[in-house]
Amino acid sequence: METTTVLFYLFAVVLLGASARVITAKSTVHAALFLILAFFTASGLWMLLKAEFLAITLVLVYVGAVMVLFLFVVMMLDINQDEMRAGFWKHLPLAGLVGALIALEMAAVLLGGFKVSVAKEMPPEVLAMGNSKALGVEIYTHYLYPLQVAAVLLLVAIIAAIALTLRARKDSKFQDPSVQLKAKKADRVRLLKMDAVKPTPSQQQEGSS
Repeated sequence: METTTVLFYLFAVVLLGASARVITAKSTVHAALFLILAFFTASGLWMLLKAEFLAITLVLVYVGAVMVLFLFVVMMLDINQDEMRAGFWKHLPLAGLVGALIALEMAAVLLGGFKVSVAKEMPPEVLAMGNSKALGVEIYTHYLYPLQVAAVLLLVAIIAAIALTLRARKDSKFQDPSVQLKAKKADRVRLLKMDAVKPTPSQQQEGSS
């Protein structure tokens, strides 16, 4: 058995075990750490497939940014674990059935791609430039329209997420920069002319008498 095959089965076993622990771990922090391990092993599988760009992107984007931010949020929030796990085992058969159907559908879609010979489909000049450059050429030439559609969908999702979470809080204090820029000295400062020494009421009575 070749070294590549051994590494593939090793990464696959670790990936399946980490994925299972993501949904079965009792601690949310542990689940996030297992998800990070799953991302690392998935990037290892990408490396075995000679897709270095996708492997590095998976580590930098998901592990280095998204999961670190998610881990900080989970550790800062006070999440009630009992309420989140209420009825977990009751819905497990239905969830397993749905997961199996999704896995079969993905297998039916992806199995056709493994039958295509890359050496026959791609011209020699594309293969000589490297997979990262070839991926960029394919995305920004043949798949430019789907890329733009995906970018618009992501922009709409970002705007929708901001709109759903943007709520006015009564206990928060904020300043309006436009009002601050329109402020004038006469509106903020009022000068009063007063005597240097103001007589007390007893001195006023003595002066009147």
